[in-house]
Amino acid sequence: MRIAVAGIGGVGGYIGAHLCELDDEVIFLARGEHAKAIAEEGLLVKSDEGEMIARPNKVVSADALEGKIDLLLLCVKSYDIEQVLAELSNNITPSTIIVPFSNGVEHKEKIEALVDAKVLQGAVYILAHKEANGVIVKKGKVFAALFGDERYKEETALVSSLFQKAGLRHKTPENIEEAIWKKYLFISAFAALTSYFDISMRQVYEGHKNWAETLLKEIADVAEAKGIDIHDEVDKALQTASSLPEDATSSMHLDFKNGSKTELETLCGYVVREGKRLRLPTPMMAKIYGVLKLK
Repeated sequence: MRIAVAGIGGVGGYIGAHLCELDDEVIFLARGEHAKAIAEEGLLVKSDEGEMIARPNKVVSADALEGKIDLLLLCVKSYDIEQVLAELSNNITPSTIIVPFSNGVEHKEKIEALVDAKVLQGAVYILAHKEANGVIVKKGKVFAALFGDERYKEETALVSSLFQKAGLRHKTPENIEEAIWKKYLFISAFAALTSYFDISMRQVYEGHKNWAETLLKEIADVAEAKGIDIHDEVDKALQTASSLPEDATSSMHLDFKNGSKTELETLCGYVVREGKRLRLPTPMMAKIYGVLKLK
């Protein structure tokens, strides 16, 4: 099987490194010095369990890849999905399986509008980031990949078997849309609050728990208006934040600190826009979104 992993940051790097343990062909889609370092020295993944060096079969930019792809794992930031798919248009066939592991709840529909492929829904729970060129760091023990689609049960089972063989913890929930929203609930709220206060997720819980609870409820209200009840997840999200490492923060917060492009529109703007469309007020998210947009 020919597997391409697009985006070799914390998510793609960690998943891709484990997939390199398989006998399948694994291609890392990356650019610049990061790609050069991986091609020359392999990808170093540092975690609480130790260190590993992964050596993919090929490291290449998306626009330079030749040949068809059997499985494409989209681990790029949400704002890069469209460009990556455009660059891979000649590599994607109607039988290609695509799993987006980018933050957000609307990627499947967007991808299906851009390419003819078998698109699953996906999400990942992980605290990981690129530390340096060729180096990925994973914090804590948290890791779980969620994916699936009721229309593509065979494809879901195939991806599940690959993750199983690679030792990657995963689930294929019956109600994948609800599972995706549960992940979005947490990351949307804590990406917003860590970026707004410029502090870690646990510090948000310890110093601004009331803000977190209010924001989580606003996001859950939007989900409920779309037919997905995740209000029971609010307390779980707060508990998760309280148990994270002291310095663990969101990728969006790191992007703001580094002056990089952010997923503000996906993680905050979407809630505000959907709230307006559904005639549902989201005052706290609107306030946070307004402030962060000025940054």
